[in-house]
Amino acid sequence: MLISLRAALLAAVALLAPFVVAQELPPQLTQQVVDLFAGNGSVPSGATGAGIGATGGRHTNNWAVLVCASRYWFNYRHMANTLAMYRTIKRLGIPDSNIILMLADDVACNARNAFPATVYANAGRQMDLYGDGIEVDYRGYEVTVESFLRLLTGRHPDHLPPSKRLLTDASSNVFIYMTGHGGNEFLKFQDNEEVSAFDIADAIEQMWEKRRFNKLLYVVDTCQANTMFSKFYSPNIISTGSSSLGENSYSHHHDLDIGVAVIDSFTHYILEYLETLGKSSKATLQDFFNTYDPARIQSHPGISAELSQTPPEEILVTDFFGGVASVEITPKEAELDMLRAEVPRWEASPRRKTIGRGMEVAWARSTGQRADVPVRETVGGAWKRPLERTRQGVVEMGTGLKEMGVVVGLVGVVYLLLRPQTGKET
Repeated sequence: MLISLRAALLAAVALLAPFVVAQELPPQLTQQVVDLFAGNGSVPSGATGAGIGATGGRHTNNWAVLVCASRYWFNYRHMANTLAMYRTIKRLGIPDSNIILMLADDVACNARNAFPATVYANAGRQMDLYGDGIEVDYRGYEVTVESFLRLLTGRHPDHLPPSKRLLTDASSNVFIYMTGHGGNEFLKFQDNEEVSAFDIADAIEQMWEKRRFNKLLYVVDTCQANTMFSKFYSPNIISTGSSSLGENSYSHHHDLDIGVAVIDSFTHYILEYLETLGKSSKATLQDFFNTYDPARIQSHPGISAELSQTPPEEILVTDFFGGVASVEITPKEAELDMLRAEVPRWEASPRRKTIGRGMEVAWARSTGQRADVPVRETVGGAWKRPLERTRQGVVEMGTGLKEMGVVVGLVGVVYLLLRPQTGKET
């Protein structure tokens, strides 16, 4: 008898469920919402997913990989090169979450450092590059050829945390900076192993095949640096180095109190130029390259733009050295937009704070009206927030179903209490 009663209650709930849900969501759209949550919905007729970053050739986020490939006290300048570049791109808007910093990190607390826990790169020691806010992702013996190549190609063990991964996509502009000791088509890592120009070229080709970048800028400061990008063959790469084949790359100046050279010439003059720019600068890469002066750098910097589909004079410096905050309307948001357009009564519905509010972003973007939900300006999170709010709305719609189930259950209990007793159950 109890089993029969439960079956009857479940049947009643199943029959009443569509009517409860229909109070807020038209039946013809129910499946579209379910498909949307499952991630397999298609854009309704008339909807478009076009927007910033939806087509090739546009980028929506910038990433940087900064590598100090050397170690030991007398290579102080290489760590200073990297930290100075790190500070500059952070000032121009690239967040720590989008920067992978690889350092031996054996200088700041070295016993020979006259200024403990500090690193300086400018005359007069006016700025400590090792101050608060530095986030080193690969430190000490973690900085290897293997870890660098795995970082580029995304071939990591499952346990590696996201902070040590280059989480780029086909809309990412990637800036790679390397400094250390090198030679003809090789760069030494930790004075123990070498990475070759072929290794880096093949890793970047894998990045391209796996759609891990939109455009890539490769900058290297080492002896015979221009040979490090001589083997590149993937599209959309611009490269520049500090010295030609057979040339050394020299330090800029020494600090007598520290006792060693504190920065290399090529990096010093790059940073000198970048410090004149702001986040909204319209300076191009060609403007940047035009500042190269072999007499001051004491070597002949090289530039390679043959692989780039866009010439340097059409690419902003901040497309690589700065941060980007672009709004992307994805197909997911287009679906939300169409659902809202098809159900205008949600505007005045009591559920507007659930479903309607979840679609406010897509609605505001399509009509130009003010949204009462902050617009998310990150690629990965552009559609998640309205989708989460919509999901919450559907959950709240289920509250009506639960209430109906309670009512039906109470009716069943009353029936059991009041029904005539015809016999004893066995």
